[in-house]
Amino acid sequence: MPFPVHIDILNMILKGMIVGIIASAPMGPVGILCVQRTLNKGRWYGFVTGIGAAFSDLIYALITGFGMSFVMNFIQKPQTNFILQISASVILMLFGFYCWRNNPTKNIHKSGSNKGSYIYNGVTAFWITFLNPLIVFIFITAYAQLSFVIPNHPFEMGLGYLSILGGALLWWFGLTWLVDKIRGKFDTNGIIIINKVIGCIVIVFSLVVLIGTVFNLYALHW
Repeated sequence: MPFPVHIDILNMILKGMIVGIIASAPMGPVGILCVQRTLNKGRWYGFVTGIGAAFSDLIYALITGFGMSFVMNFIQKPQTNFILQISASVILMLFGFYCWRNNPTKNIHKSGSNKGSYIYNGVTAFWITFLNPLIVFIFITAYAQLSFVIPNHPFEMGLGYLSILGGALLWWFGLTWLVDKIRGKFDTNGIIIINKVIGCIVIVFSLVVLIGTVFNLYALHW
């Protein structure tokens, strides 16, 4: 079945932003580093840390998208696409439960008092994120759920990838704004709460997509 000629640009942008937020939101090492730098150095040092992480994520987003585009003829088959979307929903749901149960502050290290330059803060965050290639599995799962990869549409895909970067930057901007606003009340419990909220959102999102996929198949057979 060929891909449709017409693609909803706004829908593509929205999907890209959702992917960017999903990839950035879990409070891993870079998320904790961003919070620490916001508290210890100031909001913009934290945001620059997020920018570095966002550009690293973009590289993995591109690699994942290009890789998946080569197997789209196989993925396009209805049975294969159904299995892939169901599997992606389950994996993302498990990831949500992991976020809910995980305590990201167990191995927390206090950031140094030396602020350093904005470039230094951004570059170090870039490399910390880049050295964690497991992010690829998050992109594969998100792409499969949202049917994000559409070969032979370079303009639309380009907007989609830019939207992934935009979604990531929006997350880091919002996180550093929130931490900066409540810096007097923010502690390690705040990081745990954020992670639990993210886990709940991911679980609900994956459930909605899972139910939608199953009922769509039922409707087609009906």
